Amino acid sequence: MNARVEPPKARLFTHFARVAKALASPIRLELLEALGQGAHSVDALARAVGVPMANASHHLQVLREGGLVQSQREGVQVIYSLTDETEITRTIAGIRHIAEAQLAEVDRIVREAFTSRDNLTPMDPKEVLKLARKGEVTVIDVRPRAEFRAGHVKGALNIPLEELGQHLDELPRDRDIVAYCRGPYCVLAFEAVEELRRLGFRARRLEDGFPEWKAARLPVARTTR
Repeated sequence: MNARVEPPKARLFTHFARVAKALASPIRLELLEALGQGAHSVDALARAVGVPMANASHHLQVLREGGLVQSQREGVQVIYSLTDETEITRTIAGIRHIAEAQLAEVDRIVREAFTSRDNLTPMDPKEVLKLARKGEVTVIDVRPRAEFRAGHVKGALNIPLEELGQHLDELPRDRDIVAYCRGPYCVLAFEAVEELRRLGFRARRLEDGFPEWKAARLPVARTTR
C-alpha cells in the first residue's frame, strides 16, 4: 500500500511551524534583538544575552535551521547575521504588539517597568528624521560603540550611556535631544533621557530603536572607527 502523501498546504505549514518553533524561546528572541543591531560573533552574542557560549551556539543553530540567521567564518570566529533584517524585525514587532494588546501580564510589565518611567510620548521616527534634517533636534545613540559602528541612525552622535556625563558640553540646550538604543524594551534610552532632563536638557526618546528605524528603511550609516 502506498504511503499517504500529505497535501502541499500541510507540508508548507509544517515548514512554517519550524520558523515559529525557532522563535519560541526568550533567549532566541534576545539573540535576534542583538543581531538586529548588526552582525556579531558567537562569543559577543553570548555576552549580550548573558548565557554560556555553548548555550548561545545551540540556540543560534536552531535559528539557522529556522531560516532566521546565517553565518560565515572570519578567521577563527563564526559571525552571525539576520537573513532578512526588515522582515524579521517586523515579525518580532508583530509578536510584541499582539502580546501587549492581548496578554494582561505583558501590559502590566510594560506599564510598570517602562511607561511609568516616561510620561512623554516617544517621538515618531519620520518626524525625528524631518526635524533632524532641519537641524531642529540632535539625535544621540546611547548604545555601545561596537553596535554604533555596525549601524546607526544617519547623523546620530554616539554617546554610550556610561559616557554621557563626559560629553554634556557637546549637547545643545536650545533644542530637543532625541535618544535611542536597541529597541522598545531597552532601558539605555530611558536612563539617558532621565539623566539629561535632570540636568536641564530637553530630552525625548525615539519610538522603538535602531532595528525598527532600519526596518522602516530610514537612513542609516556605518563607520569603521
